[in-house]
Amino acid sequence: MQHTIKPEEHGALGAPMAHAVEACVHCGFCLAACPTYQEFGQEMDSPRGRIVLMKQVLEGTLPWADAQPHVDRCLGCLSCEPACPSGVPYRDLISPFRARMEEEKQAVRTPGETLRRWLAGLTIPYPGRFRLALAGAKIGRALGGLVPAVLRPMLTLAPKSVPAAVKLQAVYPAQGERRARVALLAGCAQQVLDPDINVATIEVLARNGVEVIVPKAQGCCGGLSWHTGNLASAQAFARKNLEAFPADVDAILTNAAGCGSALHEYPLILRGTADEARAKEFGRRVMDVSVFLTKIGLREKPRGLGAMAGAGAKATLKVAYHDACHLANAQGVREQPRALLRAIPGVEVCELANAHLCCGSAGTYNLDQPETAHSLGAQKAQAALAALGGGEGVVASGNIGCLTQLRVHLEKIGSPVRVRHTMQVLRDAYEKPPGI
Repeated sequence: MQHTIKPEEHGALGAPMAHAVEACVHCGFCLAACPTYQEFGQEMDSPRGRIVLMKQVLEGTLPWADAQPHVDRCLGCLSCEPACPSGVPYRDLISPFRARMEEEKQAVRTPGETLRRWLAGLTIPYPGRFRLALAGAKIGRALGGLVPAVLRPMLTLAPKSVPAAVKLQAVYPAQGERRARVALLAGCAQQVLDPDINVATIEVLARNGVEVIVPKAQGCCGGLSWHTGNLASAQAFARKNLEAFPADVDAILTNAAGCGSALHEYPLILRGTADEARAKEFGRRVMDVSVFLTKIGLREKPRGLGAMAGAGAKATLKVAYHDACHLANAQGVREQPRALLRAIPGVEVCELANAHLCCGSAGTYNLDQPETAHSLGAQKAQAALAALGGGEGVVASGNIGCLTQLRVHLEKIGSPVRVRHTMQVLRDAYEKPPGI
């Protein structure tokens, strides 16, 4: 697409944004893949339409206020990228563009919206604060209608209770002969909402001969800041993790799709800074835990359903696998989690219809765009049930946001279907070892 953008006027991120615009040939293949185009049916709520809007804002021919509603509605799910025959790197445009607009303070938001974003940024990336905030949500629910409408989505999504905190050790030794040594990103929201995911991940890795390091100085991946346009905060989190993670490991592992995607974007987040080269080297060592386990192979085979539910377990278990957008689209990881699930004797992996459509979680999207997020979440829950044939089973995924969204919407319709992380399903198929 031709443009008159002057990259040098938009800082270090100007060139990647201009390149993304240039790559678009306006073919429209992205429309069918875009969840918000399916929801609203408007060209401006499709990737193609948003690219035109962002191009015009960057050229100075369109006020940001005219484009903002449509850009804000973008989930950042990147389902447009694998659908695009021209290879438009949409990720190199949407987040940098948001950062540029926030930097220029051009965003038009109500005081309530500004407060909600500030509260989310102040709490979610910090497990201790997030746990306190969720406890405080009980008071907010008791106040009911007295709570400002703009803050109610936060109360609606807050779980009524959270599991007890799990303090992770600095090192978990491999069981048997050590095959590899890795460092694990523990995540922030995940440590509060479902700390057992990390426990399961470490247990599966240890069983398969992998020593796991959990760096104490690590912090949030920075994804929440990056995808909402807070570049300074995203850079601070990135630098913290560059310092925290050791160089003498075989890989840096993530078990949350959004976090893994953010770590891979550190070279873009830190573009034009003294840390860009370090970020590129760091990114080369990052991979999802499912990719790593598939790469080295399962040394210890899962026992199967008997280990998961005792001697009386059914002969087969249907597992509907949901592709987290930032695993499938952002990292290209689709087959590896399925391969691990199929390695469990008795597990039948079921596919969801319209699997490419986002569940609506998307970081803080369900706080900022609650109606759209609710619609997408409800559709995804129904798709999961349909994949299971309406009966019993498990819905599995590789991202805490997706798991939370699916759990909320399945509970709303009274479904008994369990929602589990891929690593939890795999761990449950082993006998639990002592000491973990």
